[in-house]
Amino acid sequence: MTDLIGGPRYPSFLHSFAKLALANIISNLMVPLAGLIDTAFLGHLADIRHLAGVALATVIFNVVYWSFGFLRMGTTGTTAQARGRSDQDEIWLIPLRNGLIAIALASLILLLQVPIRTLGFTLLGAEASVEAAGMDYFNRQIWGAPAVLLNLVLLGWFLGQEKGRWVVLLSLVGNGGNVLLNYWFIRRLGWASGGAGLATALSQYLMLAIGLGLLLQMGGWDRLRQVASKAWDPQALGSLFRLNRDIMVRTFALLLSFSLFTSFSAGLGTEILAANTLLLQVVTFSAYFIDGIAFATESMAGRLHGGGQAKQLRSLLAIGGITSVGLGIGFALSFGLLPKTLFGLLTIHQPVVDRASAYVGWLLPILGLGAIAYLLDGYFLGLTAGKTLRNATLVAAGVGFLPLALAARAIASPHLLWLALASFMAARALTLMAAVPKSLGNPRPPLA
Repeated sequence: MTDLIGGPRYPSFLHSFAKLALANIISNLMVPLAGLIDTAFLGHLADIRHLAGVALATVIFNVVYWSFGFLRMGTTGTTAQARGRSDQDEIWLIPLRNGLIAIALASLILLLQVPIRTLGFTLLGAEASVEAAGMDYFNRQIWGAPAVLLNLVLLGWFLGQEKGRWVVLLSLVGNGGNVLLNYWFIRRLGWASGGAGLATALSQYLMLAIGLGLLLQMGGWDRLRQVASKAWDPQALGSLFRLNRDIMVRTFALLLSFSLFTSFSAGLGTEILAANTLLLQVVTFSAYFIDGIAFATESMAGRLHGGGQAKQLRSLLAIGGITSVGLGIGFALSFGLLPKTLFGLLTIHQPVVDRASAYVGWLLPILGLGAIAYLLDGYFLGLTAGKTLRNATLVAAGVGFLPLALAARAIASPHLLWLALASFMAARALTLMAAVPKSLGNPRPPLA
C-alpha cells in the first residue's frame, strides 16, 4: 500500500484527504438541517400559504443559482492546479477573475428580476394567495444575489486551497445566521415569507463578510492589487469562459434529467409521485455524504494534477472510489433491508410507504453507480476537464436517460422510469471512467 501511494507520503496524503472530506460532509449537511429549521418556522404559522409560497420561490432560485454553479466548480480546480504548480500570481488571479464574473452576473439577475419572477411563477402555477407569499419571499431574497454568487467563488477558492475548516466556518455562519434571522423576522416580528427572504439574503451577506475577512487575513488586498493588471489576459479569459460554459451545459443536462424524472413521475399519479419523491430524498441525502468525498477529490486532484504526480492521482481515485461506493451502497442497503421502517419515518401514509418499498431495489444501482459518477465529476473538475464532463453528461442524458424515460411515460411504467435513472447514472459513470486513462497519461497540462 505504501508503494501504491508513493512512499512516505501515504500517511500525510490519507490524513489530508480524510480531513477535507469530513469538513465537506459537515458543511454539506448544514444545508438540509438549516432548510428543515426554516421549514419548521414557516410550517408553524397559522397560514400555510407562506410555506407553500416559499417552496415555489425556492424552486426559481435553485434553477437560477444552479445555473451559475460553475463559479464554485470552476474556481476549485483551477486554484488547486495553480497551488500544485506553486503559481502564486495565478492563485490570486482566479478569485479576481471569477469574482468579477460573479458581480456581472449578479447585476444581470437584479436587472432582470421582474421577468425572472414573472416567468418563474407563471410556469410553476399556484393559487393567488400562495403566489403572493412566494413573491414576498422572492422580492427580498433576490437582493442577496451578489453575495450568493461571490460566496460560490470564495467557497471554490477555499476548497482549492484545501481550507476545509474555513469552508465549515462559512457554512456555519451562512446557515446559522439564516436560522437566527428567520427566528427573529418570522417568530418575533411576524414578517412571514417576506421575513424568510430577507433573512436568507442577509445571511448570505454575513457569510460574504466573513469570507472576505478570511481572504484579507491572507494578505488578499495587496495580492489582488499586485496581479490586477494581469486579470484581462485574453488567453486566460478564453480558457476560463470555455470551462465555465462546459460546466454550465453539464449542470443544465443534470437539472433537466432530474426535472423530467419528477415531471414524468407526476404523470403516473399522485401516489407514485409521492413514493418517487421519498426515494429521491434518499438519493439527495446520500449525495450530501458522497459529494463530501467528491469535493475533497476535486481539491486534491487539482493540486496533484498541477504538480504532475500521476501515481498520487491513481491512489486518490482508488481511495475516493472505495469510500464513495461504500457510502452509496451502504445507504442503499440500509433502506433496502428496512424500507417500511425508514420510509415510515418520512411519511404516515402507508400506501406511499408500500409504493416506495416496491421500488427501493433501484437505490442499489442508482447510488452505487451514482457514487462513481459523483466521484469522477469531482476528479475531472479538479483537472478542469470541462469538455469531458459536458460530453459525458450530455451522452448520459440523451442516450442513457431520455429514451427509457419517454418509454416509461408512454406505457406508464414506474419501474422503467427508475431504470431510466439507473441508466443515466451508469452512462455517466462509464463515460467518465473511459476518460480516466487518458487523464493519467499526461497529468500536467489542463484538460479543459
